[in-house]
Amino acid sequence: MLHPRLFLLALGFYTRLPAPQALDYKQLPEAAVYLPLVGWLVGGLSALSFYLADWLWPQQTAAIVALVAGILVTGAFHEDGFADVCDGFGAGFDKQRILEIMKDSKTGTYGMLGLLLLLSLKISVLGTLSATAVPLLLLSGHSFSRLPPLLIMRRYDYTRIDNSKAGAAVFRPSGNNLLFAGSLALLPLLLLPAICWLAILPVLAANGLLGRYFYRRIGGYTGDCLGASQQLAETIFYLSMSTLWTFI
Repeated sequence: MLHPRLFLLALGFYTRLPAPQALDYKQLPEAAVYLPLVGWLVGGLSALSFYLADWLWPQQTAAIVALVAGILVTGAFHEDGFADVCDGFGAGFDKQRILEIMKDSKTGTYGMLGLLLLLSLKISVLGTLSATAVPLLLLSGHSFSRLPPLLIMRRYDYTRIDNSKAGAAVFRPSGNNLLFAGSLALLPLLLLPAICWLAILPVLAANGLLGRYFYRRIGGYTGDCLGASQQLAETIFYLSMSTLWTFI
């Protein structure tokens, strides 16, 4: 069942879009199940930005504009988590050091290189696919990529014991929560050819490996790990779609 107040909480926490201030932020953990619905809005705005920019500039430029739009809407929330994970797991040798590095607000060499390569992959794929398909892929990618973090939250424990910026991460979705979030995440894929549903498989496989990697290294996940999960899922989704599109 849709709970508007929980959705507004998710909107206010995971984006910079306006949301009512008089909300009970003690319910923020439960609002995580609305991440795919937030993805509808972020993906929709990114898709609109691409569509308009593609009228004026080359397709790769339009792809960059779409990425910029998504980053502005979210405040680079997930990209920041991805960069922190690159720094922490790239430079840290044990759990304590990894967590310390990820908590540092500075971005290091691993984080900068990781973001550069990740964005380059997105631009190269979105800049070469059919221009008419890219808006739908952006909508679907932003929506579906917000389901994998919930799967990690379901299977593993939150590993920090202190108060961190990712208080919303301390939540274990129920089976019904995942069913609800999964329905929201998959709904935009109905706009794509049936073969595109195969892109789900590599995303879920990679997310499963990522969750196991986090568990082996730090015994669970942090909010930054969830951001990295979303970013990798989105990128792998676009790469998989690029491969499948050759059969359409």
